[in-house]
Amino acid sequence: MNKHDGIPAGKLGESIVLSGARCADGGSADHISVEISEGIVSRVFKGAQAARAPARRNSVVDLSGYWLMPGLINAHDHLEYALYPRLADSPYKNYIEWGEDIHRKFPGLIVTHRAVSKDVRLWWGGIRNLLSGVTTVAHHNPLWPALKQSDFPVRVVEEYGWAHSVALGGDLSLARANTPKACPFIVHACEGVDELARAELCELDRLGLLDAFTVLVHGLAIDSQGAALMNARGASLIVCPSSNYTLFNVLPDMALLRRIRCIALGSDSSLTAAGDLLDEIRFAIQRCAIAPETIYRMVTKAPARILRLTRGEGSIVVSGVGDVIAVRDGGASPIERLDSLSSSDVELVVIAGRVQLASDSMLRRLPCSAVEGLEPLFLGSETRWLRAPIGDLLLGAEDVLGEGQVRLNGRIARASAHVGVPHVG
Repeated sequence: MNKHDGIPAGKLGESIVLSGARCADGGSADHISVEISEGIVSRVFKGAQAARAPARRNSVVDLSGYWLMPGLINAHDHLEYALYPRLADSPYKNYIEWGEDIHRKFPGLIVTHRAVSKDVRLWWGGIRNLLSGVTTVAHHNPLWPALKQSDFPVRVVEEYGWAHSVALGGDLSLARANTPKACPFIVHACEGVDELARAELCELDRLGLLDAFTVLVHGLAIDSQGAALMNARGASLIVCPSSNYTLFNVLPDMALLRRIRCIALGSDSSLTAAGDLLDEIRFAIQRCAIAPETIYRMVTKAPARILRLTRGEGSIVVSGVGDVIAVRDGGASPIERLDSLSSSDVELVVIAGRVQLASDSMLRRLPCSAVEGLEPLFLGSETRWLRAPIGDLLLGAEDVLGEGQVRLNGRIARASAHVGVPHVG
């Protein structure tokens, strides 16, 4: 795959200036103007400078009345399960018990969904993330070819090693040995409430697999000694609270887990999670009492560090990737509003300077060149214009699941009633 500064060539958008919004990054409420050229943030103006920022042959988008913030990073997802409903008859003791139970109780449903082309299922996983303002996602499974295509709707982390889990991951030492140098090694661990789950952290340490590149997912059974061990080894943790509650009727002890120095948030899959990453954020704030400022770091700078992302992901910074999202300005900043923010609030997603998502109202602010290739998706009462082959993806899923049976986070997905692209600027 051809790349330019670590960004897929097909995602490079035209030079564009996003102007007039307020900045929701770094605790500042200043107005901001961001120029993105060849996929990279070339200039950032704030405060009084933003109003007189030169365009320099760029397409200018007026974002007055919006907040601009970095694209979110989803540190853990299983993209191919986006169309599945939640499957659980909880509570369980550990993840093995859950897996065995759903294959025993829901075999027909699992077989039916697996009959949908894996490429189609993965694309819906990318769309599920895009709708919630995610621009970079870590997929916990093999890096299927579709995920590396330049037209995939979101950026997928490519440099990583992985094993499913301590119990089901096969030869963990071999999996770690096959991990690219200086890249994260990601594994489910301590996912449960019994002794099997509690013992997994020490087992990883015994195998010599717990170090600064190790990234554990879930960690529900980690105790205070385990947190200290993780800090001593420099290991990181990704939590997925709503999945833990679905399977075990237990919430992570965030007062304990926050002692772990490197911690991020993931949405997990639709099989167990409350919904998309914004749903997970709300769940974590409301049910786990995580402060909005903390949860914001857990979906921006913290996962960028844990996943060894080096292009400014999770920030709006000169020479960083041009990944930004816009939400309507309701007075309080999006960070302060994270306990109520949902995909309905995400009206613009730009990845590497290219518009990947726009609402109807945002579409009218964008230049024609920026919206060329967008297709409408109707979810509930909302339409979003996406850089994705919506018609083909719906057909590929409905051929198996049935007409009107394609659902994202419980909402029926269908082609919008719109005919053609509304008038744009």
